[in-house]
Amino acid sequence: MADRKAELERKKLKLEQMRKEREEKNRQRKVKEGGEEKKVAPTSSGQSQDLRAQTDELLSSLGIPPASGNDSQAVVQPVKETVGPNEGAPATSAVTTQQASRRKAKLTVTKVGETNIPPRENVTYSKETQTIVVDTTEKEGHRFGARGPWDYYVLTYDDPRGHSDEDTDSIDVHPAPTHHKMPHVENVHPTLTQEDIQKQEEKPSAPATKDSPVTMVKKVIELSEEEKKQIMMTEEFQTFFNKTTRVVERALDEEIDIFVDYAGGESEDMESDLRAGERLKLQRNFFDERWSKHRTVTSLDWSKQHPELLVASYNANEDSPNDPDGVTLIWNSKFKKTTPEYVFHCQSPVMSSCFAEFHPNLVVGGTYSGQIVLWDNRVNKRTPIQRTPLSAAAHTHPVYCINVVGTQNAHNLISVSTDGKMCSWSLDMLSQPQDSMELQHKQSKAVAVTCFSFLSGDVNNFVVGSEDCTVYTACRHGGKTGISEAFEGHMGPITGIDCHNVPGQIDFSPYFLTSSFDWTLKLWSIKDQKFLHSFEDNSDYVYDVQWSPIHPALFASVDGDGRLDLWNLNNETEVPTASVVAEGGVALNHCRWHGSGSSIAVGDDVGRIHIYDVAENTANPKMDEWSRFVRTLQELKQQAVEREEESSLGSVSMTSPLR
Repeated sequence: MADRKAELERKKLKLEQMRKEREEKNRQRKVKEGGEEKKVAPTSSGQSQDLRAQTDELLSSLGIPPASGNDSQAVVQPVKETVGPNEGAPATSAVTTQQASRRKAKLTVTKVGETNIPPRENVTYSKETQTIVVDTTEKEGHRFGARGPWDYYVLTYDDPRGHSDEDTDSIDVHPAPTHHKMPHVENVHPTLTQEDIQKQEEKPSAPATKDSPVTMVKKVIELSEEEKKQIMMTEEFQTFFNKTTRVVERALDEEIDIFVDYAGGESEDMESDLRAGERLKLQRNFFDERWSKHRTVTSLDWSKQHPELLVASYNANEDSPNDPDGVTLIWNSKFKKTTPEYVFHCQSPVMSSCFAEFHPNLVVGGTYSGQIVLWDNRVNKRTPIQRTPLSAAAHTHPVYCINVVGTQNAHNLISVSTDGKMCSWSLDMLSQPQDSMELQHKQSKAVAVTCFSFLSGDVNNFVVGSEDCTVYTACRHGGKTGISEAFEGHMGPITGIDCHNVPGQIDFSPYFLTSSFDWTLKLWSIKDQKFLHSFEDNSDYVYDVQWSPIHPALFASVDGDGRLDLWNLNNETEVPTASVVAEGGVALNHCRWHGSGSSIAVGDDVGRIHIYDVAENTANPKMDEWSRFVRTLQELKQQAVEREEESSLGSVSMTSPLR
């Protein structure tokens, strides 16, 4: 503190010295102005004597004895004597000429803000305390009292000759304070330019106070339309936009019930009882005005890696010839968004599609032209990243059947076209098939395949449905490669086929279901060429059928009347257990169970997908369902034997002659 006080004393002495010098210069300026008036006055004798008397009187008042000599010496001599010792003592004539030619100074007042920074705090270390953190501003402000910054007034004037400040030092400083307290340090706002002041005046805002901070508004750069288009066409912007729009759509379409009562009330109990009676309840619809309208759903498939994703393929839109003929959409059933998660398309109508089981990012499609196409949702494009060639080595007819079979380390894509050609592909290379074969019955008749299904846990044996109303069994490898047996019983083309694949205590993999244009469903076993049972409750084309993934005796079917039927063979074999008709008079042509078995997706002929929830008491199997299904199959086999005997007796009686 002693050093600080000494420094303040030195500053006060310096300021006092500067004040004295300023007063001295003011006196010199007055003398110089009096000398100029003396020089330019008339040279008459009377006036010169008065001027000499005034000059002598002025010099006497300043304590300078009057000099003798000519007039010029009397005017110049005081100037020489009053020049300060630090000014360099210029020549008398030069000073007189310079002062005479100088214009009268214009003085203005300028306010200068000064910020005093306190001295640096010395930090000491000890064994008890490692670091001492002191808020200098608050500490000194509390000790010495808060004071605002000191204001200095500076007199400036226009100098056309560009003289330095050393010649005309006109700083007016307030008297130094008598106390020895430290000044309070405050933040000083940055100086505003004239342009900033004009911007603030143009922009309406609240009146600024003394302590309010000055907010500098950054000017927004306006992009031209061409620059905006260039940015929007970049790959980085497209990737960012596609990803963020999906996230925002999910957030906007979510519906959260804030009135959920987790304690459970009587109303919820009543609702649960009512819902238990509804075995099929419509959950939601998937439809896109841009891509689904005027198109027919041609296939459905749920993802095993992401169970909430559903892929659907569509045929061409005849009302929009400029749109792509083939469209594949991926829908998300987890969120309430009404737009597809991904949109893919190609040049030919897509007749079949599926997720690549061991590649969660890949989607495979079979087209009407015979090409197999492959899409990747990691690539920021809607067109296929791979496609098979249109050549004799591959398919040249519509592909209605595709499926990925095998294991994680050894799997293939199997495709079958309507000309009976079956190809095996590697998803890494679609330029040519790894293996191919012709499905022909008795080595002469080509099978026009419309659907196929592999036996549960088998990658070699499969069954196919054809346009000639016949079901065939076939195998890919071994001594009996190709078509092995034929199953006749339908009176129309086969539209759907599905093998039993529910794991459990008993193996039911030999059994499979078929649907047909003859308005019937049929249950078969690969061990018997005659169907076990025919379900004849429909009154229109039956387009698809599929077993439940968790219930051994439950399956679903759809028909042209827009009816979705659930059949539980352990309860009833003549009529469905549950039925629902889609609104709008549409025809349902495809159905796919969700992997959980609690819901089912169906597609119609106008591009709409319906998601139905299945009641728990219907979807979930009981412990004895497998044993009950064994007894049901035995009864159906017995009925099939009796039906066959009756048909044989009827044929014999018709062929025997009348007596």
